[in-house]
Amino acid sequence: MTRTPASIRRTCLCLAATAGAVLLSAGPAAAHVEVEADKAQALAENVTLTFNAASESDKAGITSLRVVLPEGIVPADVAYADGPEGWTFGATADGYTVKGPAVAVGEDAEYSVRVRQLPDAKELVFKTLQGYGDGRVDRWIELGASDGHGHGNSAPVLRLAKAAPGATVKSPTRTASPAPSAPARPAPAPSPSNSSATGAAVESGGLSAGGWTALGAAALVVAAAVAYPLRRRSRAD
Repeated sequence: MTRTPASIRRTCLCLAATAGAVLLSAGPAAAHVEVEADKAQALAENVTLTFNAASESDKAGITSLRVVLPEGIVPADVAYADGPEGWTFGATADGYTVKGPAVAVGEDAEYSVRVRQLPDAKELVFKTLQGYGDGRVDRWIELGASDGHGHGNSAPVLRLAKAAPGATVKSPTRTASPAPSAPARPAPAPSPSNSSATGAAVESGGLSAGGWTALGAAALVVAAAVAYPLRRRSRAD
């Protein structure tokens, strides 16, 4: 069968399109936050995790990375190891944040932390919020979101080998608990007032100092009343 030039051109275009699709599907995924470890093994101790956040902005540099820790790792078990110049580390309720001056526009941000012990798991997911100097935030928090063509916001995942024979889970780091408060003491009973003391004396049959004074004054009045007519009678005689 003789093929015309037009049919040959159509065949070449189809082959080129097919090859292009294969190359695109085999190419690298779009920029993500990636994580790797010096000891990617369950129950490994004193492990250094290195994160690389690829820049996806041509206008601003990366300024922060907020990480939510997977189950089995608590913020108290994570320490800052290294990162961009001027960046600092701070623990949060469910993870940590590394942040500082913006790296150069288009430049990736890489940092590392040390973990006291990795949990007994097959993989660890580190959901990450990637912030830029202009306020943009890339949310690498989804699980299995990538479709193989560089789309989706998949969270960085660290796959772990099986734990070494004899490895055990260390006791979790604990923060100091507050000291128990002392029980409240009962208030002292109020001391009796002078009026109550006086009332008690009256009820027991005694007289107060004021009562004796009034009684003496009354006696003087009676004596004066008796003496007055006697003195007038003596003058008349």
